[in-house]
Amino acid sequence: MVTILDTVSKTKQERPRHPEKLGNPDTPLLRKPSWIRVKAPGSPVYNETRAIMRENGLNTVCEEAGCPNIGECWSKKHATMMIMGDTCTRACAFCNVRTGQPDPLDPSEPENVGRAVAMLGLNHVVITSVDRDDLEDGGAEHFARVISATRKLSPGTTIEVLTPDFLRKDGAIQTVADARPDVFNHNLETVPSLYISIRPGARYFHSLRLLQQVKELDQTMFTKSGIMVGLGEERQEVLQVMDDLRAANVDFLTIGQYLQPTRKHAAVERFITPDEFKAYELMAYGKGFLLVSASPLTRSSYHAGDDFARLRDARTASMAR
Repeated sequence: MVTILDTVSKTKQERPRHPEKLGNPDTPLLRKPSWIRVKAPGSPVYNETRAIMRENGLNTVCEEAGCPNIGECWSKKHATMMIMGDTCTRACAFCNVRTGQPDPLDPSEPENVGRAVAMLGLNHVVITSVDRDDLEDGGAEHFARVISATRKLSPGTTIEVLTPDFLRKDGAIQTVADARPDVFNHNLETVPSLYISIRPGARYFHSLRLLQQVKELDQTMFTKSGIMVGLGEERQEVLQVMDDLRAANVDFLTIGQYLQPTRKHAAVERFITPDEFKAYELMAYGKGFLLVSASPLTRSSYHAGDDFARLRDARTASMAR
């Protein structure tokens, strides 16, 4: 028997994933260096994690964004929830998440997320979402409901949110902050000079202001942001982003290598070496971040649970000085 859900799923698979990129010229896919390559997923625990996601009808950014770390993370039952559907209203040049007109919000999703987090036994969970420019509040209230349901169904789990920018959505940032996630993350993604080509629907200084506003609303809440490198940015531009984030009192910075999903996406201009990432890490610590994760495979939610413990320890140590 074919259900409506099966029909919707089949329709999504048949339509183009990135219709806005079909006319883009093909760009070369550079051969990955040895330090980028990872093992293919497929362990028994990986399959168990996938089954829990399917059972609860949930999407993950691990799958939708084609994260290279999925094999490692899912083998530890570390899945990053992607709420509000699998279709984004933005069309960023770097992103592999499906674009188009999203479906209505699923009212059962908050409980489904909370139940899945409990089933996975997570000490720390990262909850992200697609951009929902079609919604009056950008999905902020839905984020708050997911946080609330997760706290109820898995009370021992610390919660990190990775939100969209809520551009032109008054009050949205406060709605999410009032739900009191343990970490409020919003990624700048790249340097200001590349926003027009890489992140055209966003505004660099709006994203900075978002992070600053979270701290103004709650000084105790950890804030976090990240960028990709290898898109053609200059070293001095990366250092300026660090300064801008510290001016906004951001606690935690992640820097990872951009990996091109398809020939229709923005090209990788260069693979940054591990030594260069180490240099960025040292410079970021020198600028005052409590925690820095900078490596070719660093992603916002990679090792997020371990990093949260380190982040708390770093704050405690800094207050003791």
